[in-house]
Amino acid sequence: MGIPVLILGESGSGKSCSMRNFEPGEVGIFNVASKPLPFKKKLARIDGATDQSIVNSLSKHNLNKYVIDDSQYLMAFELFDKAKDLGYGKYTDMALNFRNLIQFIITKTPDDCIVYFLHHTETSDTGKIKAKTCGKMLDNQLTVEGLFSIVLLCKSDGQRHFFETQSDGYTTAKSPMDMFEKEIDNDLKVVDEKIREYYELTKKEDE
Repeated sequence: MGIPVLILGESGSGKSCSMRNFEPGEVGIFNVASKPLPFKKKLARIDGATDQSIVNSLSKHNLNKYVIDDSQYLMAFELFDKAKDLGYGKYTDMALNFRNLIQFIITKTPDDCIVYFLHHTETSDTGKIKAKTCGKMLDNQLTVEGLFSIVLLCKSDGQRHFFETQSDGYTTAKSPMDMFEKEIDNDLKVVDEKIREYYELTKKEDE
């Protein structure tokens, strides 16, 4: 049973930069928008990734950690592709495809496989910071954060970038008890190590 992890943040908050400490061969990146990485290190990536290409790659089980950057574009690009389609069926399809991708990770990938969804945020009508979607109908059909046990919020105070690991009442950040401190450095490699330690995935790899 693989583990999907949601990393939320505004554009420029440091989501992609959080991958900077991974070494080549440690992580596979599904680069949905085909944008350059914000650091010089060369990491393996698939540009223009789609739901299907991600599933195809994950089926090969070559690595035990992957990043989808930026995962909200999986829905946004599908919406643009179906912009001329009439009716609300396209919104249902987007929700279903996104949900199916997460379910594939949970049910079809090995126990030590972790897939990080780097995802933009938006502010709801109630003032809560949440995962960006493609409209209220999609929100009604699919609460994105509800599909993840770990949701980290990437933030910057102008001096540093960091992850918030628990909600202050105005965000959807969450994580299991005692996994992280309230605020941690935005280092996805350290996050990966902490998750594997918490769920004893390192022990399983050794065995």
